[in-house]
Amino acid sequence: MTTTADAATAAPAIDLPRSILYRPAHPLNLFRTVGVLMRGPKDPTMLVDGMTLWRASRTPEGVATLALRQSSDGVHATAWGSGADWALEQLPALCGADDDESGFDVSSLAAAGYPFLADVARRTIGTRLTRTDLVFDALASAVIEQKVTSFQAFGAWRTLITRFGERAPGPTPRPMFAPPTIEGWRLIPSWAWHRAGVEPPQSRAIVRAAERGDRISAAVLDAQNGTDRDRVLTCLPGIGAWTSSETRSRALGDPDAVSVGDYHLAHQVGFALTGSRVDDDGMLELLAPWTGHRHRVIRLILAGGPHEARRGPRLAPEDHRQR
Repeated sequence: MTTTADAATAAPAIDLPRSILYRPAHPLNLFRTVGVLMRGPKDPTMLVDGMTLWRASRTPEGVATLALRQSSDGVHATAWGSGADWALEQLPALCGADDDESGFDVSSLAAAGYPFLADVARRTIGTRLTRTDLVFDALASAVIEQKVTSFQAFGAWRTLITRFGERAPGPTPRPMFAPPTIEGWRLIPSWAWHRAGVEPPQSRAIVRAAERGDRISAAVLDAQNGTDRDRVLTCLPGIGAWTSSETRSRALGDPDAVSVGDYHLAHQVGFALTGSRVDDDGMLELLAPWTGHRHRVIRLILAGGPHEARRGPRLAPEDHRQR
C-alpha cells in the first residue's frame, strides 16, 4: 500500500522533455548568475553536475526540473514536468535578461575612489541579477535564515523540502525536490519545524504568511518599486526589512535591495569601502551614491572586495532543540 509520504518521495515517471536554446543578448556567466539561488551545497532544489546546472522549482503550473548548460551558442535548457513550459518561458529572467543596468556606470566606482570594485566588475562580467518570480519560496527561505547561521538554515531548508516537497521529475543526477505548495507550507506540523531546527517565531511567520500566500505573491509582483514591495511584505507578522530585502533580491532581482539588519553585511561593506566596520546607518550612507543599484554594489563587494581578517572563533550555532 502506498502512503502519501511515499507518493511524494517516489521517483516520478520521466515524461518527454522540452528543450530550447536561449541566446542571451548580454554577456552571461550562468553559474554566477543562477547559482546564487543555491541554499548550501546539499540544496535539494539545485545542484551542479559537471557543466550542467540543475534546478527544481514549483511553478504556477506545477513542478518543473530544469537542466541548464552554457556553450558558445547560448544556454541549452531542457525541462521536465507539468511546469516545464512556464520554466522555459521564465528562463530569460532567471538568466538576468530583466536586469536593467541603466544608470549604473562601472567607471563611477573608480571615480569615487574604489578602483578595486571597478576591477571586480570587469573580472565578473556576465554576472547578472537573477529573478525567479516565485515570491513565496523566496520568502520562506529568507525567513528560515533569520537569526541563525547559514549551516543551520541550509540544513533546515534541506530537511523541510525533502520531507514536505515533491520529488522533481526528470533524470536528475540525484533525487531532487521542489518546495511544497503554499498550502503545503501552511500544513507543516509544529513538530516537523522543531525537528528541522526552525524556531517557533520563524515557523509561525511562514505559516501566517501562507494563509495569505497567493495574495501576497500577487501584490509583490504587481508592486512598482522596492518601497511598495517592502510595504506589502513587512505588513506580515515576523517579516522585517532584512527578510523583505532578501525576498526582493531572490524573487525579483531587485538591484537596490539592501539587507539592513544582517549580522555581517554592514561590517563587510564598511571594511571594504573605508577599512573600518560601520553599522547599518553607516552602510546606507556609504552606498547612497549608488541608490537604485545598491544591491549590485554589494554583490561586487562580496565577490572581490577586501575582507576583514578573522579575530575570533566562528559564531557557535545555538540549537533550540536541546533546550
